[in-house]
Amino acid sequence: MSKPVFIIGSARSDGNTFLMADYLHQEKAIERIDLSKYNIGDYDYQHRNRGDGFIPLMKGLIYNYDTLVFLSPVYWYSMSAVMKRFFDRITDLLTIEKELGRKLRGKNMAMICSSGSQQVNIGFEEPFSLTAGYLGMNYLGGLHLDLTDNILNQEDKVKLLEFYKKLTTV
Repeated sequence: MSKPVFIIGSARSDGNTFLMADYLHQEKAIERIDLSKYNIGDYDYQHRNRGDGFIPLMKGLIYNYDTLVFLSPVYWYSMSAVMKRFFDRITDLLTIEKELGRKLRGKNMAMICSSGSQQVNIGFEEPFSLTAGYLGMNYLGGLHLDLTDNILNQEDKVKLLEFYKKLTTV
């Protein structure tokens, strides 16, 4: 059985993305990491931000979890800026922390997003699936929920529980 963790990238720690994470945390005790609580600088080619929170966070994720589930609201047809910064910093695992980066191989990745529309735009999921492939991770798929009303209805809860089952049966 796979041990998942939610990595949440949102500008609000009380928004719809957290609503989804909190529901599964309460139902299935999935641990959550709020990226906005970490000091993670932008990627830079000189690696001047080596001392920020990215590498220690990655070490914890890599050594403690089998499945990394990224949660992001849809902001302007894409992942949030907080999540994008995190994904950009994965480059550090390919340059200055190669041994750590290699430990991602064989792990699982998935994505959950929320927006105010019934469908997520074409291409939203690609950065997640392509990154997983590039890193040698197994991409388990994505889930989108329309949370226009800022509530999780019964149908949303069923979808989340079904997705959780998919994450933990690999």
